[in-house]
Amino acid sequence: MLKKGNKLYSILTGSCPRCHQESMYTDTNPYHLGSLFKMQERCTHCNTKYKIEPSFFYGAMYVSYAVGIAFAVAAFVIAFLIIGTSLLNTFIAIVVTMVVFLPFIIRLSRNIWINIFIKYDPGTVQID
Repeated sequence: MLKKGNKLYSILTGSCPRCHQESMYTDTNPYHLGSLFKMQERCTHCNTKYKIEPSFFYGAMYVSYAVGIAFAVAAFVIAFLIIGTSLLNTFIAIVVTMVVFLPFIIRLSRNIWINIFIKYDPGTVQID
């Protein structure tokens, strides 16, 4: 399921959307908050430019909203419907979920956004 050539591979790993050879981020761990937004300028394998235009990743905010809602709904279903906690505890579970997963949601949203515009190309020439 997670093989190179699959959009899901690039989205979940944060790898280059064109060649899937390297990470788009200078630090692959989203929980290192100092480098959360730091990205490579280009892929060293296929020379894909990640920041296609100034403010390109502003569109990722819209994706982030949808992904955040999905996480909040999942927290609600788990806390209220499955575990059966009170509404106050469910609200607290949603807030904690959103805070804990915020760096992951930000990176995931950026990965989804760039993968909408750049397609995988198995024939990309590697630059050595």
